[in-house]
Amino acid sequence: MFSLNVPAPGRVKRLAATLHPRLAGFERARERHSLVCKRFESEDYAHLSERVRRVLDGTTSIEARVTGIELFEEPVRGPGPVVYLAVASPGLVAIHERLVDTFGAIADLEGEAYVPHITLARGGSVDRAEALRSRTVDPIEWSISELRFYDAIHDERAGTLSLPVSY
Repeated sequence: MFSLNVPAPGRVKRLAATLHPRLAGFERARERHSLVCKRFESEDYAHLSERVRRVLDGTTSIEARVTGIELFEEPVRGPGPVVYLAVASPGLVAIHERLVDTFGAIADLEGEAYVPHITLARGGSVDRAEALRSRTVDPIEWSISELRFYDAIHDERAGTLSLPVSY
């Protein structure tokens, strides 16, 4: 199982670190932060990465923006609520859609259901999650110039895809 992720820039990691003390009441607070672009059920990284490069040929760097703190009260998978940094990025959504067209969508998580976000914590009280959501955060804008393949089985980065992509 692999995913294609956007690494969180330093400013986003610093924001997450400042919020970390407020995540103590959750079952799990994330230490590593990234933004999932697409999940893949493939077990063959070499073939998968080649197909992804082909699909994304010509894709240039894209813009992204953290817009605030949001939550999934009842997530599709795992314990809720999930507190996350909401990310606006039409370019990332377009990449996601191109990959879904080729590889298919994971039900209830991708395609129409895709919500670009960076998870901060999950599990715990909805009241605590709502309190976090009411916090105002300054928007953080950045250019996405790299995507990373993540190997969920081995819990490690499998490879990098630089933008622009040239196949």
